[in-house]
Amino acid sequence: MQNQEFKNWSEKYRAQKFLDIKGQELAVSKLKNFFAGFPKGKKSILLHGPAGVGKTSLAHVISNEFDLEIYELNASDLRNKEQLEQKLKPASEQKSLFKKGKVLLVDEVDGLSARKDRGGIPELISLIEETQFPMIVTANDIWDKKFAGLRKKCELINLTDLDYKIISLILKEIAQKENFPINDQVLVSIAVRSKGDVRAAINDLQTLAFAESPMSEYLNIDERNRSQDIFNALKIIFKNLLNKETLRIYDTVDMPLEKIFLWVEENIPYEYSGQELYKAYEILSLADVFRGRIRRQRHWRFLLYQNIFLSAGIALSKKNPKSGFTHYQKPTRILKIWINNNKNKHKKTVITKYAKRIHCSKKKANKEFNIIKPVLINPKVQKELNLSEQEIEWLEKIQ
Repeated sequence: MQNQEFKNWSEKYRAQKFLDIKGQELAVSKLKNFFAGFPKGKKSILLHGPAGVGKTSLAHVISNEFDLEIYELNASDLRNKEQLEQKLKPASEQKSLFKKGKVLLVDEVDGLSARKDRGGIPELISLIEETQFPMIVTANDIWDKKFAGLRKKCELINLTDLDYKIISLILKEIAQKENFPINDQVLVSIAVRSKGDVRAAINDLQTLAFAESPMSEYLNIDERNRSQDIFNALKIIFKNLLNKETLRIYDTVDMPLEKIFLWVEENIPYEYSGQELYKAYEILSLADVFRGRIRRQRHWRFLLYQNIFLSAGIALSKKNPKSGFTHYQKPTRILKIWINNNKNKHKKTVITKYAKRIHCSKKKANKEFNIIKPVLINPKVQKELNLSEQEIEWLEKIQ
């Protein structure tokens, strides 16, 4: 399989028709009824469920089955009222030039802001009320309180994890089409390890098809359930060359990627030197760039790139595998600074905005902070100070 042109199988075998959708019969039935009855009733469907179960694929199937032009936007790129007005509103008003009609897809709505000063979700609700075309909204977890208004405007359709037996059948069909010989035991192993995520299972199958490792390594169906501590993860990244395990090594570490970043940063000098050290820090700086974008813009998709740089990127910084024992250090000092800064950063920015608005010193505002806290909870004051969503959430927590 190694000489075959590489093309992502999860995209290549994405469902095109209702018959291609497996294990989501109830959702398909509800979708058919919704589009058959549109514009009666609600104007939007909200597909919700875990990653990899086919939410976006279902939207494209609808487009194919009903001969509709699909206008797709990712909500993580539409974080406030202005962006929604600029991009989604014109699409909700203009007719399709080449198809019978149009369907609007707002993918990953989890990325929208709920705060009134940014107006992302209220604007989406407003567009749903005004649109001439059916709208499909997707989300992983729709039960967050910020989605209360959105839930009322949409018909909710839940997509559940697929049974491993269904996933193994999907994998078998793909393997046959790709002329990839694989026994049923391995297929079942991959299906179980995916935990209901079809996309992950297909990616695992493709990885196996292009890998040089023996299939016996994939027969341990509990592999994804094993917990990996940070020391073993660092050992795999720093000691070994890039392999199939590298990219997913942090998935098994019970630690946020933010803290893993600090562990990697702390221990690079203990393993690398010279040109390798330079390359590793250069890769780390790229990971930090994406980390900054995630913090500022809430582009959660960039977590994927940050993870790639911290795993594959650091592993590729060396030419040869490393031997010997290395005592990896806990980033105590850096971690304390980071935790302390995260505790106080919102207080500092709120005090700065408040002091500037009322023309007093930051020192005085900080001294009187406990007195002014009740005032800062007022939504009108928050809007006047142009407080961010994170700052408002912080204020709510400390009340």
